Amino acid sequence: MDFTEHAGEIIRALKPGTLLTTKDGDKLNSMVIGWGTIGINWGKPVFITYVRKSRFTHELLDKNPEFTINVPTGAFDPKILKICGSKSGRDMDKIKEAGLTPVDPETISVPGFKEFPLTLECRVIYCQDQDPAGFDKDSLERLYPADAAGHRDFHTTYYGEIVNAYIIED
Repeated sequence: MDFTEHAGEIIRALKPGTLLTTKDGDKLNSMVIGWGTIGINWGKPVFITYVRKSRFTHELLDKNPEFTINVPTGAFDPKILKICGSKSGRDMDKIKEAGLTPVDPETISVPGFKEFPLTLECRVIYCQDQDPAGFDKDSLERLYPADAAGHRDFHTTYYGEIVNAYIIED
């Protein structure tokens, strides 16, 4: 599938939430993302996403720099986004709890899901921790409020080369 034919659909799905899935060994985890972009960088098709350093997904990406972006193409059970967006994979099997059906990947080690069939298989080609000095004051305070100890939970930006794109068919 040519990912550019579905770029608008992928971007529109970010607002209500789509899934970013990672895997290391037998640990499979999905989280809801609302921030991301799709395009061309360094002459390669990429999906760029942001993962907070405190997230289990970040830990898994550090061990296996591959991920899938999983986009719904029709109706789906909203509990999927509720569970994957509010629970930690450190504490539970979110895939099982959300009722997701993994489908073997074609190119990388991370599966897609029957319930969110538009799938981008991505391999990390660049990552960068966010630099707090690069934010304007309003965005810094609004997006990264300091906790009582003054700590802010910043994101790492991941550039995933789209190495395969397809829609899972029943």
